[in-house]
Amino acid sequence: MTRRITWTLLVLTSVLLVLAVVPLAALVTARERVAHRDSQRAATRVIAAAAEEHLSDHRPATAMRQELAAAARAGDCAAVYDASARLVAATPCTAAQGEEADELVADVLAGHEPEPPENEGRLLAAEPAGEVRHPAGAVVLARSAAPLDARIAAIWGWAAAIGTAGLAASVLLSVRLAGWVSRPVSALDASARRLGEGALDERADVGPGPPEVRRLAATFNTMAARTEALVHGHRAVIADVSHQLRTPLAALRLRLDVLAAGAEGDTATELAAAQEEIARLSRLVDGLLEVARAEQATPRPTAVRLDEVVAERVAAWSPVAQERGVRLTAESESALTVALGAGHLEQILDNLIANAVDAVPADGSVCVDTRVAGGSVRVLVRDDGPGMTAEAKAVAFRRFGNPQARGTGLGLAIVHRLVTVNGGTARLADTPGGGLTVVLDLPPWTERGHERVPRRDLYRF
Repeated sequence: MTRRITWTLLVLTSVLLVLAVVPLAALVTARERVAHRDSQRAATRVIAAAAEEHLSDHRPATAMRQELAAAARAGDCAAVYDASARLVAATPCTAAQGEEADELVADVLAGHEPEPPENEGRLLAAEPAGEVRHPAGAVVLARSAAPLDARIAAIWGWAAAIGTAGLAASVLLSVRLAGWVSRPVSALDASARRLGEGALDERADVGPGPPEVRRLAATFNTMAARTEALVHGHRAVIADVSHQLRTPLAALRLRLDVLAAGAEGDTATELAAAQEEIARLSRLVDGLLEVARAEQATPRPTAVRLDEVVAERVAAWSPVAQERGVRLTAESESALTVALGAGHLEQILDNLIANAVDAVPADGSVCVDTRVAGGSVRVLVRDDGPGMTAEAKAVAFRRFGNPQARGTGLGLAIVHRLVTVNGGTARLADTPGGGLTVVLDLPPWTERGHERVPRRDLYRF
């Protein structure tokens, strides 16, 4: 945002400076040229008036020579010609003589308005001595263009300096303005990211920035406070439910155990069935509480070594798999690190391995495979069990989605919630040759993607 605001203001300022300064400098330059030309023609006419008195009235050439001397002292070169284009008098310099001067004299004596040329850094002007239609002679005055060029260069130099100063001021102003607008937005974005990562006590700084950003920060803080209260309330409910349900279930199981110890016959059978139902109810309550905890999870991503956790969980479940005659193996492409909440990967793998070991018959196999897939890290839990129908796979990630599940039917729901809350995806696929494959795409850990931005910086414009 800072870069876009800065470049937008710079481009706008540059366009305005070009549209304002360049035409103004061009206008002043044109006026300087006209003023220089008018001044030169005025000096030429003064000499022409003195030359007319000498050529038409046959008065002494004293006044004409005085004007030529004054022109010479001013740095000009002048020459006076009679009606036959013959040189009558001139200044010591000869810049007003030559082919170009002769052409101007011919035009003036013919009663035409000459077009003064500009050559080799000098300007020529020609005026008739006497009447325009029947002049008694002509005067040619050559003046150096160096002073005019210097003034024009100074004009454009000042224009460039003004444009540069304006552009520099625009750069400073745009950087300050962009910082005033974007820094509070960046701080608010960092606060929102930390809130999304699980820091429920995160709040944005409402002080700096434009009014709209301050209102947005205040609204964000209100939302964060309500979210924190809601999550803490739900966690309190889960804790209360866990305590209130588990305690009577444990007491009921204990009483049934006491009764079953001395029961015989049909009574013992019924009590054993009741014990199984109590155990099933306990597992169901534990599963529902796990789902609720997963749904309330607001994880802070941490760097988790995937290969190490997979090896650890496979080693932990290997005795169970061996007891049931199932081969449990792990394959890893390389040392991979994923961004997950603390303990989530262990919980995900435990649920998936437990489901696979339960589903696979004796002499079956379960394999946990990890690899890089595009921009994510892929985990595949493959088994060669009976698999699932298309209808069962469509609802498997829902609570009690699979009616054919041997357990509570909550394991895949917990896995799906933990994967998605960490920014990953989960899906089910068929294993080649028969069986089920759970495909998890997990976000990789990148240091740059998990930088922490200072929270309480104050920005003032």
